[in-house]
Amino acid sequence: MQFDDDADLDTSEVKDLRGRRVPGGRATIGGGLVGLVALVVALLFGVGPEQLGLSSGDEEPAPAASSVSQVQQACRTGRDANAREDCRLVAVVNSTQDFWRQEFTRRNGRYAPASTVFFTGRVSTACGAATSAVGPFYCPADRQVYLDLGFFEELRTKFGASGGPFAQAYVVAHEYGHHIQNLTGTLQRAQDGRQGADSNAVRVELQADCYAGVWAHHATRTPDESTGRPLITTLTDRDIRDGLDAAAAVGDDRIQEMFQGRVTPESWTHGSSEQRQQWFYQGFRTGDMTQCNTFR
Repeated sequence: MQFDDDADLDTSEVKDLRGRRVPGGRATIGGGLVGLVALVVALLFGVGPEQLGLSSGDEEPAPAASSVSQVQQACRTGRDANAREDCRLVAVVNSTQDFWRQEFTRRNGRYAPASTVFFTGRVSTACGAATSAVGPFYCPADRQVYLDLGFFEELRTKFGASGGPFAQAYVVAHEYGHHIQNLTGTLQRAQDGRQGADSNAVRVELQADCYAGVWAHHATRTPDESTGRPLITTLTDRDIRDGLDAAAAVGDDRIQEMFQGRVTPESWTHGSSEQRQQWFYQGFRTGDMTQCNTFR
């Protein structure tokens, strides 16, 4: 995965709160082994903490931006994205939003952008307070994606993914898939409280995987607003395999087997490894968001 060295990165799409102490009470994420298993099984990757029960008693809203933003200082061009992980993620956010902005325009719609928030440890959101244990998530109440970059190392070491730059890009694109669902009105289907292999919660997650694949299909052909050239210049077969591997690593069945020692489809919230790979590849193969109807 390579970026155009001469492209300008738009750091206004990322808020960098890493290393910043967030005020508020202790986020509650459930107790004991049962709480831990439910957390791990249910939340990778998900939507905001108000669905997750991760609110504290006295949290304050997160600040609008960091006073000392690492990405604003260090991430200026595609060359920086080729050299630094955080800059690479800025570039992925830029590319993802470039695509969806143009796709909505093509469909006579209007795309509303979403910021990505980098944080460390815990964060306050319009959906409540959350810790890094939640993994990456999207908060529909403030239309922001939240990401502790340490998750990517855990994806590789704890969940067995092969890793790589595109595995990270897949995670970001999946969360922006939730943003697309929020804009189109399908995200609320996951809020009926049901779990299981045929639940709306699973269907919403699989559709977000498919939308991530749609972006990947177009990534090397989507012109960047600053140059008129694609921000991402190269995606290899290895990159796509890394994305598929990451999708499999966070399948409900694989995580349940790892943490519970058994698979219980009636408690699924995100879909099996096979389903997650299937729907990501469906989006990547077709490049057509209308082919991502997981509710049929």
